[in-house]
Amino acid sequence: MTTKLIDEIKWSAEGLVPAIVQDAVSKEVLMLAYMNQESLKLSLDSGETWFWSRSRSELWHKGGTSGNTQKIVSLRYDCDGDTLLVQVVPNGPACHTGAYTCFYRDANGELPEEKLPTADRFAPLSGLEETIAKREAERPEGSYTTYLFEKGLDKILKKIGEETAEVIIGGKNEDKQEIRSEAADLIFHLMVLLRQQRIPFDDVLAELEFRHRKPTKKN
Repeated sequence: MTTKLIDEIKWSAEGLVPAIVQDAVSKEVLMLAYMNQESLKLSLDSGETWFWSRSRSELWHKGGTSGNTQKIVSLRYDCDGDTLLVQVVPNGPACHTGAYTCFYRDANGELPEEKLPTADRFAPLSGLEETIAKREAERPEGSYTTYLFEKGLDKILKKIGEETAEVIIGGKNEDKQEIRSEAADLIFHLMVLLRQQRIPFDDVLAELEFRHRKPTKKN
């Protein structure tokens, strides 16, 4: 498979091909680097990303020094065969600055304000998934999400249990505002669990779609 893939790629005159690295869970683009034939083979053989440093003229294993490795989930190439798309599960920030993604500045060179997109009714969930992924990678001090990831699975599950109970109480009280608030808290903690378990929210949506399309039994 490796030989066939290498033959399919349109290598540049320098023997390189750009590789776009994407978080397999949040779908956020993390970085762009370059691979040569050797780094591509190392990536496929090891299951972690390897690149060719144009500035140092040497191979480099992403996270080999920092520990911020990237476990490869899938590797594809585009229709022209001149660009790779590598979906990964990152073990920490992708950027050398400590940022979750290298693409953290907008067109004006400024740091964009964190906000949930509102293009469609499900956009807040996509925005929340990306924010949670960023918090896990960067671990900013004072962040509640950082606290949850550092405390680990048992703490996350405990919070889900607590928020579930709060939703039940709100429903029992028939208090719509309480239900909305507690349901939002429950969804947030569920999304943290999904990230901790490396389950894309798209997989949950796919499961719902499967159940919706599955034929119902006739009595």
